[in-house]
Amino acid sequence: MSAPVHLDSVDLQILELLRADGRRTVRDIARLVKLSPAPVRRRIARLEESGIITGYTITTDQAKLGQGLQAVTELRFTGDTDIHDIVEFASTLPEVDEVLTLTGDVDALVRLHVDSVDDLQKVVNRLRRKGVGVLQTKTLIVIDSWQRGAPVP
Repeated sequence: MSAPVHLDSVDLQILELLRADGRRTVRDIARLVKLSPAPVRRRIARLEESGIITGYTITTDQAKLGQGLQAVTELRFTGDTDIHDIVEFASTLPEVDEVLTLTGDVDALVRLHVDSVDDLQKVVNRLRRKGVGVLQTKTLIVIDSWQRGAPVP
Protein backbone atom coordinates (compact mmCIF):
# COMPACT_ATOMS: atom_id res chain seq x y z
CA MET A 1 0.00 0.00 0.00
CA SER A 2 1.40 3.39 -0.93
CA ALA A 3 2.02 6.13 1.58
CA PRO A 4 -0.75 8.70 1.98
CA VAL A 5 -0.33 11.87 -0.04
CA HIS A 6 -0.28 15.09 1.95
CA LEU A 7 -3.07 17.42 0.88
CA ASP A 8 -3.17 21.04 1.90
CA SER A 9 -6.25 23.24 1.98
CA VAL A 10 -5.74 24.35 -1.64
CA ASP A 11 -5.56 20.72 -2.83
CA LEU A 12 -8.81 20.01 -0.98
CA GLN A 13 -10.45 23.07 -2.57
CA ILE A 14 -9.34 21.92 -6.02
CA LEU A 15 -10.77 18.45 -5.39
CA GLU A 16 -14.09 19.91 -4.23
CA LEU A 17 -14.31 22.16 -7.28
CA LEU A 18 -13.54 19.31 -9.69
CA ARG A 19 -15.93 16.96 -7.90
CA ALA A 20 -18.69 19.53 -8.31
CA ASP A 21 -17.84 20.10 -11.98
CA GLY A 22 -15.20 17.94 -13.65
CA ARG A 23 -15.28 20.19 -16.72
CA ARG A 24 -14.27 23.29 -14.77
CA THR A 25 -11.30 25.02 -16.41
CA VAL A 26 -7.90 25.42 -14.79
CA ARG A 27 -8.29 29.18 -15.19
CA ASP A 28 -11.60 29.12 -13.29
CA ILE A 29 -10.16 26.94 -10.53
CA ALA A 30 -7.12 29.21 -10.26
CA ARG A 31 -9.36 32.25 -9.84
CA LEU A 32 -11.40 30.54 -7.11
CA VAL A 33 -8.38 29.28 -5.12
CA LYS A 34 -6.51 32.55 -5.68
CA LEU A 35 -3.51 31.09 -7.54
CA SER A 36 -2.27 31.46 -11.09
CA PRO A 37 -3.15 28.69 -13.58
CA ALA A 38 0.36 27.13 -13.71
CA PRO A 39 0.51 25.98 -10.07
CA VAL A 40 -3.10 24.79 -10.25
CA ARG A 41 -2.24 22.73 -13.35
CA ARG A 42 0.77 21.23 -11.48
CA ARG A 43 -1.38 20.43 -8.45
CA ILE A 44 -4.01 18.70 -10.59
CA ALA A 45 -1.27 16.71 -12.36
CA ARG A 46 0.17 15.67 -8.97
CA LEU A 47 -3.29 14.62 -7.76
CA GLU A 48 -3.74 12.53 -10.92
CA GLU A 49 -0.24 10.99 -10.79
CA SER A 50 -0.61 10.09 -7.11
CA GLY A 51 -3.89 8.31 -7.83
CA ILE A 52 -6.08 10.63 -5.78
CA ILE A 53 -7.87 11.74 -8.94
CA THR A 54 -8.58 8.47 -10.71
CA GLY A 55 -10.69 9.82 -13.56
CA TYR A 56 -13.36 12.21 -14.67
CA THR A 57 -16.92 11.07 -15.26
CA ILE A 58 -20.48 12.15 -15.92
CA THR A 59 -23.80 11.41 -14.29
CA THR A 60 -26.78 10.45 -16.40
CA ASP A 61 -30.53 10.48 -16.02
CA GLN A 62 -31.36 6.79 -16.42
CA ALA A 63 -35.06 7.47 -17.03
CA LYS A 64 -34.24 9.66 -20.02
CA LEU A 65 -32.11 6.81 -21.35
CA GLY A 66 -35.10 4.49 -21.13
CA GLN A 67 -33.78 2.74 -18.05
CA GLY A 68 -36.15 4.09 -15.49
CA LEU A 69 -36.06 1.34 -12.88
CA GLN A 70 -33.22 1.25 -10.37
CA ALA A 71 -32.74 -1.50 -7.84
CA VAL A 72 -30.33 -2.77 -5.22
CA THR A 73 -29.83 -6.51 -4.83
CA GLU A 74 -28.36 -7.96 -1.66
CA LEU A 75 -26.27 -11.10 -2.12
CA ARG A 76 -25.44 -13.62 0.59
CA PHE A 77 -22.73 -16.19 -0.17
CA THR A 78 -21.69 -19.58 1.15
CA GLY A 79 -18.56 -19.55 3.28
CA ASP A 80 -16.30 -20.86 0.52
CA THR A 81 -17.47 -18.46 -2.20
CA ASP A 82 -14.75 -16.43 -3.90
CA ILE A 83 -16.32 -12.98 -3.71
CA HIS A 84 -14.01 -11.68 -6.44
CA ASP A 85 -15.50 -14.15 -8.96
CA ILE A 86 -19.01 -12.87 -8.33
CA VAL A 87 -17.91 -9.23 -8.40
CA GLU A 88 -16.06 -9.84 -11.66
CA PHE A 89 -19.11 -11.51 -13.21
CA ALA A 90 -21.53 -8.82 -12.00
CA SER A 91 -19.30 -6.09 -13.41
CA THR A 92 -19.68 -7.61 -16.90
CA LEU A 93 -23.45 -7.11 -16.86
CA PRO A 94 -24.36 -3.81 -18.56
CA GLU A 95 -27.25 -3.26 -16.13
CA VAL A 96 -24.91 -3.27 -13.11
CA ASP A 97 -23.73 0.17 -11.99
CA GLU A 98 -21.86 -0.73 -8.83
CA VAL A 99 -20.91 -3.70 -6.66
CA LEU A 100 -20.09 -3.17 -2.99
CA THR A 101 -18.61 -5.99 -0.90
CA LEU A 102 -19.53 -5.72 2.76
CA THR A 103 -19.06 -7.08 6.24
CA GLY A 104 -22.06 -8.27 8.22
CA ASP A 105 -25.09 -10.33 7.21
CA VAL A 106 -25.06 -9.17 3.59
CA ASP A 107 -21.91 -10.03 1.61
CA ALA A 108 -22.48 -7.72 -1.36
CA LEU A 109 -24.83 -5.07 -2.74
CA VAL A 110 -25.37 -4.78 -6.47
CA ARG A 111 -26.81 -1.47 -7.69
CA LEU A 112 -28.39 -1.78 -11.11
CA HIS A 113 -30.73 -0.16 -13.61
CA VAL A 114 -33.19 -1.85 -15.97
CA ASP A 115 -36.15 -1.03 -18.20
CA SER A 116 -38.76 -3.14 -16.42
CA VAL A 117 -39.49 -5.54 -13.58
CA ASP A 118 -39.15 -8.42 -16.07
CA ASP A 119 -35.66 -7.23 -16.97
CA LEU A 120 -34.86 -6.92 -13.27
CA GLN A 121 -35.86 -10.54 -12.73
CA LYS A 122 -33.60 -11.64 -15.61
CA VAL A 123 -30.58 -9.85 -14.16
CA VAL A 124 -31.19 -11.27 -10.68
CA ASN A 125 -31.55 -14.75 -12.19
CA ARG A 126 -28.20 -14.33 -13.99
CA LEU A 127 -26.55 -13.31 -10.73
CA ARG A 128 -28.02 -16.37 -9.02
CA ARG A 129 -26.99 -18.76 -11.79
CA LYS A 130 -23.43 -17.49 -11.99
CA GLY A 131 -23.13 -17.28 -8.26
CA VAL A 132 -22.66 -20.95 -7.49
CA GLY A 133 -22.05 -19.82 -3.93
CA VAL A 134 -24.99 -17.40 -3.77
CA LEU A 135 -27.25 -18.58 -0.95
CA GLN A 136 -29.83 -15.83 -1.10
CA THR A 137 -30.74 -12.61 -2.86
CA LYS A 138 -33.02 -9.81 -1.80
CA THR A 139 -33.91 -7.08 -4.27
CA LEU A 140 -35.15 -3.62 -3.39
CA ILE A 141 -36.57 -1.25 -6.01
CA VAL A 142 -35.46 2.37 -5.67
CA ILE A 143 -38.32 4.87 -5.48
CA ASP A 144 -36.19 8.01 -5.38
CA SER A 145 -32.55 8.81 -4.78
CA TRP A 146 -30.18 11.55 -3.76
CA GLN A 147 -26.41 11.34 -3.82
CA ARG A 148 -23.69 13.53 -2.49
CA GLY A 149 -20.44 13.43 -4.40
CA ALA A 150 -17.69 11.33 -2.91
CA PRO A 151 -16.41 13.08 0.20
CA VAL A 152 -12.98 14.64 0.16
CA PRO A 153 -10.90 13.77 3.26
